[in-house]
Amino acid sequence: QVQLVESGGGLVQAGGSLRLSCAASGRTFSMSAMGWFRQAPGKEREFVAAINWSGASTNYADSVKGRFTISRDNAKNLVYLQMSSLKPADTAVYYCAARPPGLRLTQTEHEYTYWGQGTQVTVSS
Repeated sequence: QVQLVESGGGLVQAGGSLRLSCAASGRTFSMSAMGWFRQAPGKEREFVAAINWSGASTNYADSVKGRFTISRDNAKNLVYLQMSSLKPADTAVYYCAARPPGLRLTQTEHEYTYWGQGTQVTVSS
């Protein structure tokens, strides 16, 4: 069982930056691909970024490519999402997700088994 807790959300002006963190419990974290998703009001949850177990491979949604960076620290059981050049369109609840250990990173929401409770990011214009 893996538990995920996101933090770092808040209110920021357009053009600003935020770093989200996801703290994971469980012994299998270092073997699990991780992802970040987001859900804006009235919209479906969408893929943002993913990282493989070692951190050597990452993948991003086109809408955030070049502005967001996903990383991980397996020694601390943490995953990060560094967000820069934020836009009002980035306003959403951001969720951290984990795949079962040993599987590749993916953009597909239903392939993630474990989810955090989400953290709100609001970007003002």
